[in-house]
Amino acid sequence: MPDTRYVLDDMTIKDTWRIFRMMAELVEGFEELSKIGPAVSIFGSARCKPSDPEYLLAETIARKLAERGFAVITGGGPGVMEGGNKGAIAAGGTSVGLNIHLPREQAPNPYQTVAVDFRYFFVRKLMFVKYAVAFIILPGGYGSLDELFEALTLIQTQRIKRFPLFLVDSSFWNPMLEWLKTSPIKRGFLTEEELGLITVVDDPDELVEQIVWCEEEKCYLTPDGLMSHPSRRQQPRD
Repeated sequence: MPDTRYVLDDMTIKDTWRIFRMMAELVEGFEELSKIGPAVSIFGSARCKPSDPEYLLAETIARKLAERGFAVITGGGPGVMEGGNKGAIAAGGTSVGLNIHLPREQAPNPYQTVAVDFRYFFVRKLMFVKYAVAFIILPGGYGSLDELFEALTLIQTQRIKRFPLFLVDSSFWNPMLEWLKTSPIKRGFLTEEELGLITVVDDPDELVEQIVWCEEEKCYLTPDGLMSHPSRRQQPRD
């Protein structure tokens, strides 16, 4: 007998009716998020405390983004997500929480001006990608890594357009990037160009300025970093 604690097992009971629930989540997500304007998705550990540097960094970055007119999207939970939503609220910005029903860790934080609830991860993931002009990923665990590599795979396979993807805190991310260089790239499983889809930053001001510039210039990513699209570069400047 299926264990109904698990979404995929539970789906075997009334599969047809589950489709309507998925459709309802898609419709609600599209309706709510289509109104928010340019947005940046912020990811990171749910296990950070408000006094931890990752939480404070997320709060700072989100505040600076909101001050420049960007909505901030997080997973709506505690830790880095809460820091991001709190920073956006502090700047009077749009603070979006894409909340997911989980057995532990995920309780909605109180710093959301737009809150959308999901049961299905794949619907929630679609919203993160569809409505973001950039991804910011702070130190985190499986969930943060999942968002990072799924976005990279979608760009690599041209399922979505290239957009800025930032890893914040070089001391945390550089060991992983070194491993990618010394193992998958050496064995031909990954190319330098594909690794170049990632930009590592430490300074919140530099991060925000790159996102602002990229949104204004309609940039795309190359192995050399963020570049203006050729069609934009050919336009005469006043």
